[in-house]
Amino acid sequence: MMIDFANTIACSTCRVTMVEGGGDAAGWSIFALLIIVVAVLSLVGFFMFRLVKREREHFDPAFSDDFTPSDH
Repeated sequence: MMIDFANTIACSTCRVTMVEGGGDAAGWSIFALLIIVVAVLSLVGFFMFRLVKREREHFDPAFSDDFTPSDH
């Protein structure tokens, strides 16, 4: 039912492409976009973790601020 509705409102180019793609071209494109977004977020997280790890390994305590919480 949903494919018939999409075929009637789609332009002729989109309709032909969707039919040739097995009728699920939009689903596959959303899935591909999901994979790309997850990959980019994973890479950002991985490199952030590496930066934090490298910073901790090369940390010089001489440059550390002494934090004393205030009473108010």
